Amino acid sequence: MSWDTVQLDWDGDVATLTVDRPEALNALNVATLEAMGEAITEAADEDARALVLTGAGDDAFIAGADIAYMQDLSTAEGQDWGELGHDVADALEAFPAPTIAAVNGYAFGGGCEMAIACDLRVAGESAVIGNTEIDLGIIPGWGATQRLPELVGDETARRMIFLGERLDAESAAEAGIFGEVVADSDLEETVSELASRIAAKPAVAMRAAKQALNQRHEGSQTSGLEYEKRAFASLFGTPDQREGMDAFVEDREPEFE
Repeated sequence: MSWDTVQLDWDGDVATLTVDRPEALNALNVATLEAMGEAITEAADEDARALVLTGAGDDAFIAGADIAYMQDLSTAEGQDWGELGHDVADALEAFPAPTIAAVNGYAFGGGCEMAIACDLRVAGESAVIGNTEIDLGIIPGWGATQRLPELVGDETARRMIFLGERLDAESAAEAGIFGEVVADSDLEETVSELASRIAAKPAVAMRAAKQALNQRHEGSQTSGLEYEKRAFASLFGTPDQREGMDAFVEDREPEFE
């Protein structure tokens, strides 16, 4: 299959899914999320032994979700939007082989959530990551309230989400988000080598290892993710959500109630 805003490329048994909207800093809209879901399914059906997720261009991995689209959503529409983002993040987490986020540039909001849904994360030195939704009058809606604390601990996760903190690559590595930080020019080669090493391991054992690791949060995280979906959707249509997203689109500081 082919898509307008997503590319799926192969190097042997390694599939690379590239979000290809560099003019929009690879922000995620409905069509892009749907294409990502289809590409992930195709990679699984073709028995990829590793899946790399990255963004096109030098400026952004995935700068976030499409705020211009979100700003006028109703609660019901926010529910559908949250479900769509969750479906993609969950597909990355449940992918039968290891997934690697190659984080180049900005990874905010939904971009951060897609990165932390992957098994491993490698960042270029100019990467900046964070859950910045609070400044839009909403909360993370694609998994961060549940996945981020597992990576960075409760205190750091709360600071990142409550304050909308942005972490540079080294700070994010120290916090536990990135497993490795390399020069921007070395990111593609480093991730390619890592993916090749993973793809060379026994596929059945690798799948079992991933399933066993994911089993640790079955139940409690699932209920947490369901709660997050409801809470995320409920914020659409509130004055703070409208003001936060209007201010972003209009390039001004928000004035919350």
